Amino acid sequence: MILDDWFEAIAALQVCHSPSGWEGEIDRYLLDRFQNLGQPVEQDEAGNLIVRIAGDRPEVIAITAHKDEIGMIVEAIASDGRVRVNRLGGSYPWIYGEGPVELLGDRAIVPGILSFGSRHISHASPQKALQTEKTLTWPDTWIETKQSLEALQAAGVRPGTRVVVSRDRKRPQRLEQHIAGYALDNKASLAILLDLAVQLKQPRYTVHLVASAKEEVGAVGALFHSQRQRLAALIALEIIPVAPEYPIAASEAPVLLSQDAYGLYDEDLNQDLRQAAIAIDLPIQEAVLQGFGSDGSIAMKFGHVPRAACLGFATDNTHGYEIANLAAIAQCSHWLQQYLQPVG
Repeated sequence: MILDDWFEAIAALQVCHSPSGWEGEIDRYLLDRFQNLGQPVEQDEAGNLIVRIAGDRPEVIAITAHKDEIGMIVEAIASDGRVRVNRLGGSYPWIYGEGPVELLGDRAIVPGILSFGSRHISHASPQKALQTEKTLTWPDTWIETKQSLEALQAAGVRPGTRVVVSRDRKRPQRLEQHIAGYALDNKASLAILLDLAVQLKQPRYTVHLVASAKEEVGAVGALFHSQRQRLAALIALEIIPVAPEYPIAASEAPVLLSQDAYGLYDEDLNQDLRQAAIAIDLPIQEAVLQGFGSDGSIAMKFGHVPRAACLGFATDNTHGYEIANLAAIAQCSHWLQQYLQPVG
């Protein structure tokens, strides 16, 4: 695909709501896309979507891209209809700012405004401290819906209801050859899975393309799949954070990890991936990360897979309004196609 096609493919995924555990909307989109590509797809009991591609060898390599996004979860609803929320996954209120959100009720989607309170105040208002003295945290926030408690209950809004940034705020921006927006983590990696579903014809190994569920709350889907299926290896597709502490540039070169907060990745598998990159003259970056985990490192830590790797694309503002290089995203697909191509 050319970069314009990658942008549009990712944009279509980004506007699908998919907070952890409320993933039906992205499921329906992916089921339709995989079926239109002529790939049989199944959904397991944990919510994973799986495309199985037979290979020259019976050993199974799973390639995962998680389909859930971070967001908010309702904790309580006051008698006046004001809604209190907390984080779902690694979200913080300041990454969203005040603005439109959607409460994903059981019977209706309810619009609301994530609110922090007025600015024209004195120290008599608790929000005054947010201007000069303290960091904004979830207990300082609320959602205004201007609906009654009874109306919210009728829509199926309750403790446990997921909340996400409104759909009209999720359409990404194009910055030259970059894409910017919410939930590139991990909608851009889903676009790579879709591309692999087209490009992989008869790979070296049998391949499971897995759109994994509930990664942001503990890699639940990947752990279920890797426990139920005998896998030779698992390769996780991910965003990779750009930060001063890491030797990662926001460039076209994709990134291979050696270690993250959950442990080491498999060095033999990484070496095979390095050789695949060399074979196609693909420059790559390498890094060790803190405060990061993936389907691969978590599955390997719990002994579900003997080998795991994580590769991805450098991303600014991770878990916020993210920015990534479209060429780096496309190169991840090219890289994996080379790694999986038959020998000889």
